[in-house]
Amino acid sequence: MTNNLEIKKTILNKIKEYDRILLFRHFRPDGDAVGSTKGLAAIIKATWPEKEVLHVNEDYAKYLEFMGSENDPVPEEKFADALGIILDTGDIGRTSSKKHSLCKEIVKIDHHIDRDPYGDYSWVEDHRAAACELVVDFYDTFKDELVMTKEAATYLYTGIVTDSGRFRFREVSGETLRLAGLLLNFGIDTETLYANLYLDEFSQLKFKAHVYEAMKMTENGVAYLYVDKAMQEEYNLSQEDASASVSYMDSIKGCLCWIAFIETGDAEGTIRVRLRSRFAPINHIAEQFRGGGHACASGATVYNEDELLQLVNAADAYIKEYKETHEGWL
Repeated sequence: MTNNLEIKKTILNKIKEYDRILLFRHFRPDGDAVGSTKGLAAIIKATWPEKEVLHVNEDYAKYLEFMGSENDPVPEEKFADALGIILDTGDIGRTSSKKHSLCKEIVKIDHHIDRDPYGDYSWVEDHRAAACELVVDFYDTFKDELVMTKEAATYLYTGIVTDSGRFRFREVSGETLRLAGLLLNFGIDTETLYANLYLDEFSQLKFKAHVYEAMKMTENGVAYLYVDKAMQEEYNLSQEDASASVSYMDSIKGCLCWIAFIETGDAEGTIRVRLRSRFAPINHIAEQFRGGGHACASGATVYNEDELLQLVNAADAYIKEYKETHEGWL
């Protein structure tokens, strides 16, 4: 059990107070964003079947379609008397829909560094492995009042597994494992879940082989890859598939930072950036390039080759300094 009991009590009372609850997450959602919203929605519906609980999201991730469909777009008249709950979204500008401002009150539940405080009620614990971990903690705190279902447990476990890198990232604690174990007791079909998450299409495996040929390494141990639109078309990649390429570079000895640049093909020339690291926190690099996130897992945006190279050079200089001033890295 963690602290923040008072804010959790406030959130519980607000959920009880409202007949309509609208759930938001960040755009371009990952497993934690989808799992936390769908998991909390399932808990609320199981506990109070009479409440109207709706998702307000304008995009979805293809690789998470196995988690099921969501409701149709929410009419504007539904917002004014509703409680909005925004999960897994550190920056309000990254919400899945800008209509959150129409809600009567806003609750923020998040595990990112709180650089953009927002909401009428905010519960942020940036040491947590996932926003789903917070939702499970919320259930565990008030389990005498709330109802957990196998469906809700599956959503929440999915979010914890994906955002923790299958329990490998530094934010994973004994509490993370305890709460994940609590979910497993509801009968989650982990074999099917892991098959949905981790089986690859043949074209993805061919792309993975291409990554190892195409990636580059800086002098001081920053691996990076540029995935342009031609490459995405050649290997039939969605934006999510292309972004996943960052994880293919995570096991290089002496490489403490790895970066994937994903060309979006939009009119602005947007290049999505996925930064990951081991030992050395790199979120400050992301913040220099319109981004941010966790200490060792962040996102950013660049718009041309010059900015791309600036980011790589900034990461390389930082990793050089880190290696010179720290011991124990591999």
